[in-house]
Amino acid sequence: MRSSQILCRRLKTHLLCLKLADYTITEAGFGSDLGAEKFFDIKCRFAGLKPSCVVLVATIRALKYNGGVPKTELTNENVDALKKGIVNLKTHIENMQKFGVPVVVAINRFHTDTDAEIEVIKQTCEEMGVQYSLAEIFAKGGEGGTDLAQKVCDTIDSKPSNYKPLYDEKLPIKEKLGILAKEIYRADGVVYTSQAEKAIKEITELGFGDIPVCVAKTQYSLSDDPAKLGKPQGFEITVRDVRLSAGAGFVVAYTGDIMTMPGLPKHPAAFDIDCDNKGNIYGLF
Repeated sequence: MRSSQILCRRLKTHLLCLKLADYTITEAGFGSDLGAEKFFDIKCRFAGLKPSCVVLVATIRALKYNGGVPKTELTNENVDALKKGIVNLKTHIENMQKFGVPVVVAINRFHTDTDAEIEVIKQTCEEMGVQYSLAEIFAKGGEGGTDLAQKVCDTIDSKPSNYKPLYDEKLPIKEKLGILAKEIYRADGVVYTSQAEKAIKEITELGFGDIPVCVAKTQYSLSDDPAKLGKPQGFEITVRDVRLSAGAGFVVAYTGDIMTMPGLPKHPAAFDIDCDNKGNIYGLF
């Protein structure tokens, strides 16, 4: 029941915050095809929440990487690669708009971002009808986030939210997964292993075929292959297994080669953090 208990605690926290403040902000985590989709299709559905705005956070470095730039060269200006990789940001914007919620793009600015690269972001956001802000909180503290906060407030005031989940949870499991694959991942279809087929049949026979689906997928790509960058085309999502989380109220679909508890590298940073006898901490980022 641990997943159900965590969900319950988070819902209570959100409801409490909504009663105490004018604005409540939550972090969905990972790419919007993962965290935000689950937030909209599972959490908001269960809690009766109606989000007013989505803040999509991106970096120019990441968009250049999606445009084919090696990680060792991301600090160099490369407008052509940025124009190629920005299709990834466009897709995330389109995906979030499918839930009926207005979007603001926040660019987590690095000192290596150039004016020419920022101009590409500006033009793209204007073409898609969304506001954008250069978030410089790391460099300037609270002052660096004022513009973003103001634009979020302006968007909430000027653009009504028509939030709705992407699919009807009463649909069969395969139909729900098909909708996610087509609408969010932009896949041509879904392939099921024999293990997944067997699991779906058993879960449905147990009477749990009409609950939301929670997809475990790589955060590095819209597909289930982390090597497919930008906006992959001509691919299928492979579901290798499906498991029931009855207490949490959803079915988990495992795609590709994915761990269900990622987060720590082989050598976690905590191993290098310590404190000397004078109370000085060292080894921090």
